[in-house]
Amino acid sequence: MDIKRAVVTGGAGFIGSHIVDTLTAKGAEVLVIDDLSSGKRDNLPANVCLETLDVRADGVIPLMKEFRPDTVFHLAAQMDVRRSVDDPLFDCHVNVFGTVNVLTASLESGAQRFVMASTGGAMYGDVDIIPTPETVLPLPISPYGISKLCGERYVGYFNDNGLPGTVCRFGNVYGPRQDPHGEAGVVAIFGSRLLNGEPCTIFGDGTQVRDYIHVSDVASAFLAAAERPGGVFNIGTKVGTSVNELYAILADEAGVTDGPVYAPARKGELQLSTLDPGLAERTLGWKAKIGIEDGLRSYIRWLRENR
Repeated sequence: MDIKRAVVTGGAGFIGSHIVDTLTAKGAEVLVIDDLSSGKRDNLPANVCLETLDVRADGVIPLMKEFRPDTVFHLAAQMDVRRSVDDPLFDCHVNVFGTVNVLTASLESGAQRFVMASTGGAMYGDVDIIPTPETVLPLPISPYGISKLCGERYVGYFNDNGLPGTVCRFGNVYGPRQDPHGEAGVVAIFGSRLLNGEPCTIFGDGTQVRDYIHVSDVASAFLAAAERPGGVFNIGTKVGTSVNELYAILADEAGVTDGPVYAPARKGELQLSTLDPGLAERTLGWKAKIGIEDGLRSYIRWLRENR
């Protein structure tokens, strides 16, 4: 089914704006709902309508009922794990109440598909099965992971009550437009500091392993997921990369020979997390295309050109 009218919450942000690009390239009319707390208007094409609005606001329901989307992509969220620990009430309000508000608006506006962004590592917690499939029981250890799991359950409830919904659990997403400030990932932070001639700090010994996935692969996964409602899918590469390996590739592309600075490990950080994307490959026909080294080197080149 072609997507003709889509709402993207958080669409002015890092991942959301790439989804908007993919949708507009396919000729869809797109409405972005974003409070611009971390997103930027400059991330969006000039012809895309932006409503500067918090997803918790009363205005979301009448706005979406007027627009009448066929598909809703929900990315607006509180994504900082450390902030969720410091202020779990705020995290819950945004990630649970905000999600339910958008789900309600989607159902009342007649949307036919709903796709929600969720998390992989923070969802599964410290598990023995690596790479981790969707069959593993989620055991989140942070308020952020708990609130995203709650949002997933609400997607399932609405799916059973008239709004077909899908959940995408991402690995560590990186790529163009990722802001090195605020809720940034390690790739953006390291890349910015390396190009600025500043030292990079690795917390712990750098052997921590994560599943890094390029944002363009995530955008294509989102559109594929819209075609198959009712499921939960890991969106990752199945390939683990340590922080030390990550730094070495980024530093080499940036032309930096100095090593990183090491600091004490952060409490509660997972040592090993990679996702098994086999279900998405079999069911959605989706597979990540960009390898970690090519992706990291292209990101440094993009960052150098767009500093």
